Amino acid sequence: MSGRSRLRRTGADAAYFILKLTLAISATLFWMLGLLIICIGIYAEVERQQNKTMEGFFVAPAVILILLGVSIFVVSFVGMVGALRDNRLLLKMFKWTLVVVFSLELIFIIVSFLCRNKVLLIFKANVREGIRHYYDDLDFKNILDRIQVKFSCCGGEEYKDWSVNHYHACDAPGPMACGVPYTCCVKEQEGDVINTQCGYQKLLQERFEVDTTIHARGCVDAIALWFEDNIGPTVGILIAILLPQVLGIILSCLYLAKLSRHMDEVDGFRMFKNPIPYEKLDLSGAGWCMCLPREEGYQQDEEEDEVNALQDTQPIDTKQEELN
Repeated sequence: MSGRSRLRRTGADAAYFILKLTLAISATLFWMLGLLIICIGIYAEVERQQNKTMEGFFVAPAVILILLGVSIFVVSFVGMVGALRDNRLLLKMFKWTLVVVFSLELIFIIVSFLCRNKVLLIFKANVREGIRHYYDDLDFKNILDRIQVKFSCCGGEEYKDWSVNHYHACDAPGPMACGVPYTCCVKEQEGDVINTQCGYQKLLQERFEVDTTIHARGCVDAIALWFEDNIGPTVGILIAILLPQVLGIILSCLYLAKLSRHMDEVDGFRMFKNPIPYEKLDLSGAGWCMCLPREEGYQQDEEEDEVNALQDTQPIDTKQEELN
């Protein structure tokens, strides 16, 4: 019997296999991506623990990477196994997890757009709190230094945010009092040697007085303006984050609909054999997810076979009694 005729007989079609392979391959790729992110996060955390001098105030970026990697790894693994084993439970878990995550992200984007000023105030307050612990959290220090250099900014809302730091406050002892870090300094030309003392006593001066030596604008506003001025990359980033989730939701919905139309077996790879109704299968050993493989496949329950055999022999016995 040809493959096409077998497909026609069992109710399976090319769309079933296309959806199955597409969903399984895409879930496998994201499963591998999650594993890669976990490895990078673990490596970064090991390095951080070896070089750490003080406890961090904020969650370390390495820990965030590990949590992100674990989330992608688990969700993708559920989708991959569900697609390979045609398991409705796992496919539904995969679909609804993506729906919840996508909905939360969409709500965050909409709220950030509608309540832009309030969101910016929250970020500014968090950056100001981070500046308070600037020298206690090496991860935050490195991130803020890079942002101040990259976006030509200083502090969260403005350069005077540095007055909340114990070392930069005007009543603090030492040369850093009433000053800002050298990463706030203005570079006249790329490659110029930075004067590390350019921020000395700048907190005592007004904004128009410091414009030529340090960056006066805050980093939160600088980053927000960058996103507004670069709308193309911003939309590209949003699409790159949201599109895979949308495709995962669509593929899982289409695949579940396809399964509900012509699948009545637990193991989709055995669909070319004589189909057995789902309720008559012996599912012992399938696990809580009803997806664990068995070497001999899922067979009809022996009790069901005995009942069917008795039902088949009962009419014969009745006819023999009538003849007697």
